[in-house]
Amino acid sequence: QVQLVESGGGLVQAGGSLSLSCAASGGQFSRLAVSWFRQAPGKEREFVAGIHRTGYSDYSDSVKGRFTISRDNGKKTVYLQMTSLKPEDTAVYSCAARPTIVTAPIPRTYDYWGQGTQVTVSS
Repeated sequence: QVQLVESGGGLVQAGGSLSLSCAASGGQFSRLAVSWFRQAPGKEREFVAGIHRTGYSDYSDSVKGRFTISRDNGKKTVYLQMTSLKPEDTAVYSCAARPTIVTAPIPRTYDYWGQGTQVTVSS
């Protein structure tokens, strides 16, 4: 069983930066594909970025060029570096993992989820 714990959320002004971490325990982390999703109030959960087992990464169009996802298998951690933040980036950010090579933008295909961390961007 894999447990995921996110950290690093907070309040930031528009144009600022934040870095999120997703630390895993249990299971074999290097065999997991990991993604970040976010959910704003009244909206559906949406895919933000994913990193495959190989290290290849995917991004939603809304964050491409501003966010960077990375992983450190030795530390069993996936990071999401967010820059040029906008008020519309405000949401609860959750990491999710599945025992596949590649990620996918579909939440129901993930087996493991963290509890989420709040990111608030003020205008």
